[in-house]
Amino acid sequence: MRLKLFRAGTMFEGLAQVRAELGPDALILSHRSVGDLVEITAALEPNDEPAVPDAALLAALDYHGVPASLRTALQAGPLDAALARTMTFAPLPLSTGGSPLVLTGPPGAGKTLTVARIATRLVMSGVKPLIVTSDGKRAGATEQLAAFTRVLGLTLLAASHPVAVARALARRADGEPVLIDAPGCDPFEAEQIEELTGLVASANATLVLVLPAGLDPGEAAELGSAFAAAGAGLMVPTRLDLVRRLGGVLAAAAAGRLALTEAGVGPGAADGLEPLTPAGLAARMLAPRGKSS
Repeated sequence: MRLKLFRAGTMFEGLAQVRAELGPDALILSHRSVGDLVEITAALEPNDEPAVPDAALLAALDYHGVPASLRTALQAGPLDAALARTMTFAPLPLSTGGSPLVLTGPPGAGKTLTVARIATRLVMSGVKPLIVTSDGKRAGATEQLAAFTRVLGLTLLAASHPVAVARALARRADGEPVLIDAPGCDPFEAEQIEELTGLVASANATLVLVLPAGLDPGEAAELGSAFAAAGAGLMVPTRLDLVRRLGGVLAAAAAGRLALTEAGVGPGAADGLEPLTPAGLAARMLAPRGKSS
């Protein structure tokens, strides 16, 4: 039997350490408070000890720049199963009658195109959503979205502040899905975060982070945490077709405890978005170098 002692600030953090290092089958033998810390003794039966990580898997984790905080859990492999255990995956809540979705993210993340892609999917399935743009700051933002909504035969409402958003939602038909394109946001600027949270509150909405892949993992983790603190619980990474390293995607989602939903995988509005799954993400990460799919 393999024994190990873990110390953490809380029981929750300690159990997370146990799962990350010993896996879900670890046995908790004892726990006690030691000053301000919690001390946990855990064990693995010999037959349950993790196998030596596969060399190809370790190479992939290195190549993608996966943060050290995730490596131990993911290198236990197989990668698809490890991703399913470590990360959260969920569909976008697009059912009729659900709360509006506010898409946020740093400037240039691809929010407007993501709104257009989701709207296109809904229309192709026979559902017409209400589209609201609150991005009155970026030149041409409304016109860009209007070009899509005209083709799709959808209503586009412009509402640059929370009161206007509330008025726009008063025009919502019964059961009509609502997509709100928020302005680009710097989550480290208090004034911009205040505007974003005010928008979400006025719409009683679900906040979705749109974040481009290819970011430095440390930077991505800070962005994920900051937007999660503002209320985001879901994430749509974009540009997976243009980057080769996905460590930033994992870092942001893990740091903010964000559920991975869909991913931007191409330039088209009709086919540029696909659901993210552990198997699909693992396939991208293990693909031959120079290919992401």
